[in-house]
Amino acid sequence: MADQKIKTARNIAVTVLNQFDSTGNYVGPILDKLLAQAEEKQRATDIVFGCVRNRRTIDMVVTKLADCPIERIPAKVLNVIRVGAYELIYSPATAEYAIVNEAVENAKAVVGKKQTAFVNAVLRQIARHIQNRQIPLSRADTQRTLPQTSSTGCEFDTDILPNPKDSPANFLSAAFSLPKWLISNWLDEYGAELTRQICFASNRKPSIYIRPNTLKTTIQALADSLHREGIDLEIVSSVIPAQAGIQKSNNTDDSMIRVKSPRAVTELPGFAEGLFSIQDITAAQPLRLLQPKPQWTILDLCAAPGTKTTQLAELAADKAKIIATDIDGKRLKKVKENAARLGIKSIKTVPYENLEKTAAEIGLFDCILLDVPCSNTGVLAKRIEARYRIKPKAIKELTKIQGGLLKTAASMIKPEGKICYSTCSIQRCENGDIVNAFMKQHPEFSLEKENLLLPSVGACDFDGGYVAILVKN
Repeated sequence: MADQKIKTARNIAVTVLNQFDSTGNYVGPILDKLLAQAEEKQRATDIVFGCVRNRRTIDMVVTKLADCPIERIPAKVLNVIRVGAYELIYSPATAEYAIVNEAVENAKAVVGKKQTAFVNAVLRQIARHIQNRQIPLSRADTQRTLPQTSSTGCEFDTDILPNPKDSPANFLSAAFSLPKWLISNWLDEYGAELTRQICFASNRKPSIYIRPNTLKTTIQALADSLHREGIDLEIVSSVIPAQAGIQKSNNTDDSMIRVKSPRAVTELPGFAEGLFSIQDITAAQPLRLLQPKPQWTILDLCAAPGTKTTQLAELAADKAKIIATDIDGKRLKKVKENAARLGIKSIKTVPYENLEKTAAEIGLFDCILLDVPCSNTGVLAKRIEARYRIKPKAIKELTKIQGGLLKTAASMIKPEGKICYSTCSIQRCENGDIVNAFMKQHPEFSLEKENLLLPSVGACDFDGGYVAILVKN
């Protein structure tokens, strides 16, 4: 249809943010439906994700510099302003006049001419207070500078942020759009420097990493074929030292491919042929610690969408017997789809309501993978909405579920069998505390390996997560 043809990245971004506000759904699926209409898909994606990641900070700037509480701004007008403010602050290479002019045009298209003067005035007021759109953080005034990356920021001519000496948690919360209670928790647990690292990593644009399907190819062969297709990439080591006082583990040296040139994953050469899966370095660690064996019978208790399930099969040369289940039946279908795309034969998906019957037929398992539901505090850069939805009460409820799942797994494991417990959380209450409480209640289990990774920013960035390998004695 002609009226659904090419739209600008900013126009797409405003449309996505309006739907996000009205539906409360995750922003990714909304964006995916509209990207076909975007003239610059990657730019539209960057703007949308950047606006959501930095939403509270942007709203703070609008309130302080434009002297207009956001509660008084109509929602659709506010999203036009958010897109413009985001680019002024976080996209220093984009010309100021282009940002403001298109925001005015977007306002005209979305809410009519009456609001264009207001949008123009707010954005120009913000722009007037920007002293340097990109400055090294090492030379910047701390309270006047909003971090863009771990090394640069946007400096204003007036204080924007709280004094970090008065309250580090208030300062970091305002600078990174993260809940104050969560940052306070990290400061208590990890100290100031690691918490600062976590904040930067939680707001980074995460790299895309490829895990080769070793049943079909090698990492070098895959890298060579992608390179021939014009994909900019590098082979990186996925071995990361343990952090934050957790004991080190004997990681195996399995490398991965980092894709440098932005591109839709499904459009990458070899995806449809099942030559690889997308997986963060940290997410790949639990099963590399586990080192599943071909002769094992394995239960993946929280399998959907199947990234770790298929990794299990690949590491066991597609010779293990793997039962995959998940309480979410719709998402369990993704496991089957991923296994089919990768050409994996050793995975059998079982509806959660049929698990008891299947387990009775099979008997006790050699291994159970328990990638439990969690708070996602290690993957805030990717699950961008989680920072606004997560609450202490919700985490408390999650720990009950996590403990219950461990108890269930304990009843289904053979003597000398292993439970691989993993989360994408960096909260101690979901990780070490759960495991320690479990072992007190089940002295027949011992801790074989444990590893905590905090999210990190840099050339080889990665998410945060935790894994514990428990053995039944």
